[in-house]
Amino acid sequence: MKKNELKVLDCTLRDGGYYNNWNFSIQLINKYLKVMSDIKVDYVEIGFRSMEKKEFRGPCAYTTDQFLNNLKIPKNLKIAVMINGAELIKENSLSKNIKLINNLFTKSKFSKVKLIRIASHYSELTKVMPVASRIKSLGYKVTINLMQISDRSENEIKQFCDLAKKYDVDAIYFADSTGSLNREQTFEIVKNFKKNWKNDIGIHAHDNMDMAMENAMIALNNGVSWIDSTVLGMGRGPGNVKTENLVLELEKRFKRKVNYNSLIKLVEDDFIPMKNKYGWGSNVYYYLSGLYGIHPSFIQGMLSAKSFSSDEILAVIDNLKTEGGKKFSNDLIDTYKQYFIGKGSGKYEPFRNIKNKDVLILGSGPGVKEHKIALESFIKKYKPFVIALNTQNSINSKLINTRAVCNTLRLLTDHKSFKYLPQKLILPYQRLSNLIKDKFKKVKKLDFGVEVKNNTFQFMKSSAIIPNTLAISYALGIANSGKAKKIYIAGFDGYEAEDPKRREMDEVFSLYQSLKKKSELTSITPTKYKIKSTSVYAL
Repeated sequence: MKKNELKVLDCTLRDGGYYNNWNFSIQLINKYLKVMSDIKVDYVEIGFRSMEKKEFRGPCAYTTDQFLNNLKIPKNLKIAVMINGAELIKENSLSKNIKLINNLFTKSKFSKVKLIRIASHYSELTKVMPVASRIKSLGYKVTINLMQISDRSENEIKQFCDLAKKYDVDAIYFADSTGSLNREQTFEIVKNFKKNWKNDIGIHAHDNMDMAMENAMIALNNGVSWIDSTVLGMGRGPGNVKTENLVLELEKRFKRKVNYNSLIKLVEDDFIPMKNKYGWGSNVYYYLSGLYGIHPSFIQGMLSAKSFSSDEILAVIDNLKTEGGKKFSNDLIDTYKQYFIGKGSGKYEPFRNIKNKDVLILGSGPGVKEHKIALESFIKKYKPFVIALNTQNSINSKLINTRAVCNTLRLLTDHKSFKYLPQKLILPYQRLSNLIKDKFKKVKKLDFGVEVKNNTFQFMKSSAIIPNTLAISYALGIANSGKAKKIYIAGFDGYEAEDPKRREMDEVFSLYQSLKKKSELTSITPTKYKIKSTSVYAL
């Protein structure tokens, strides 16, 4: 390949935006653009051009022409934006989708954008291509980025190329969305593209298995002419090809003289602090997600939450490798966000079972097993209504009245275990996605509704408003809705002070204790939490 045939596209602000909601400051963007000019990047993809308005996102999620006009864009840089194909075909007819296009894009001569990249799943291509053609007619250069290339057959690649020829797109890209490609697969994919497409081909490689750079170089050696990269690899999940490494490699191959000083300063001053904050980069979880073809957003979401143990993350990976992790969808992402926003009624009224009774809630801490005999004696003597959280099974199962689980992660990862437990399961069944409901059709269950609202406990007949999806918050909602006389808890030993889960639990108990109308709460096994305590042995 000749030096002038190669195109480097840096998409730091677009792909990196998955970590900070695309909220980069104008000062940083202008500094970054100057550096990209210094190192002779050909295109900079500043962000998405999106229509999504459901939550706060920064300017690089929309990359409007008005926003671009406020930036200091060096003359030698060409500007690109990406749009998700699904947003382009949300209407039922081509004419309506073209109307959407007219709202998003003006003619290219009035815009600083020169390249529009459309990210598309294979199933969307036949609808996306005519809309892409309309965008091209406005004067833009257009590429189609085919996602999840590792799942595409040789025939599907041919059909993609045939469609791209029919609609005269300028270049086609393949994206290793799950970061699962190895060198042999990359070689075969490029060979199949070259067989069916004579124009420019690009690669967008993810670094789940530390193979992004190697796969990009294999693609380059075999005819790919566009390569994506990001500063310090900043991008969704484990990130991408590192721009600083790519320009070094290309300088060696093509004698592309670049100014490294400004790039190194940008990395050290701005991107290393961001990496320390957001934590992108490959690790064993991303490696496993690449190995099993699981979308990296699941791993990123759990790591950024900082509330999932290693066992829980591994359980999710184990679940997703057989339950649809390859077929990424917003439904799955929503499931793992585990939020219940808005009113959620249920059918089960705890008052029927709890009226005039004490309640004992069994947590997962070692205190239950350690004091098993005393707890069993206490239950037999005083006959409280016993609610075990999740799959807690340290005491005689016959002494447990029911189980409570609210967290959708636990529901997904433990659904097989619940099938074999004898008690009825209390869960917010009607509020769950169809993905989870299907797994609990044959489980004995009671539907207690829930709404999650910050810093709030409120108890109704068949539902509760709780501050988070922790099982203890849900169980406190059940017990208070049932008008429990007293609530005893066991197995809440407490996390260490530096553990993020400790703070979350402290906040739950502090909020509960501040309520004027509530059932009295007492721990009867050792606990680090600031709640009333006594000893099960004294009782």
